[in-house]
Amino acid sequence: MFNSPSSAIRIAVYGSEIGQPGKNIGLWPSGYQGCIVAAGATPVFLKPALGDRSWDEIIDDCIGVVVCGFNRGPTRHGDLESLCLWAKSNRFPILAIDRGLLALNAALGGLNYDDLPRALPDALQHRHPPEHGLRHAIVVQPQSLLAHVYGEGEIVVNSEHRQAVQRLAPGFNVSATALDGVIEAIEHKNENWFALGIQWQPASASASGLDIQVFRALIDAAQKAVADGHVRRPRKLALAV
Repeated sequence: MFNSPSSAIRIAVYGSEIGQPGKNIGLWPSGYQGCIVAAGATPVFLKPALGDRSWDEIIDDCIGVVVCGFNRGPTRHGDLESLCLWAKSNRFPILAIDRGLLALNAALGGLNYDDLPRALPDALQHRHPPEHGLRHAIVVQPQSLLAHVYGEGEIVVNSEHRQAVQRLAPGFNVSATALDGVIEAIEHKNENWFALGIQWQPASASASGLDIQVFRALIDAAQKAVADGHVRRPRKLALAV
């Protein structure tokens, strides 16, 4: 069983844990718990917001957030978008994954495809239910934040989705596209706000060993934001230093 000492660095996770068992290339357990711990932080799984508390209260003592959405129950796009807007207003470091990416783009003024195969019938097959863990190539843009994480050029990711970014939100750049031009990653232009959205699943059992770098990038950016005064120092982190 994978074990790691608890870290004072706390990263919030707004969404469901990965339900598929397995290990990412045998180095650490799949799932947000295993990946965030392996990346050097303690994950804090948040319950769906009911509107009775502010995001400041909900994310207290955390210095960054992973937004991925919940698998069960009605989809609460409003909650996801509200969290993304709060993160922008507070320059709070955010890693938006899959549905989180779509919420980030929509919340900040972009537009998404609801049904990619119907909207772009000539696009690659980005979702194929009989083949679990579908993988395809994407091209990472040079000199982007994502290029610092993965390296620029072509990589292969486990991307399965029916929706996708149609029109990019103002203030964002495209970080990566599939070979058919479909947007697979976006990032904010403001260097003082880490806001990265990716369409693939870096914590699932079909992820590559390189995918842990996105969690490390979030943690590094969150620590820097605290040190630079862009994000408040949480009480538990303050007591640990």
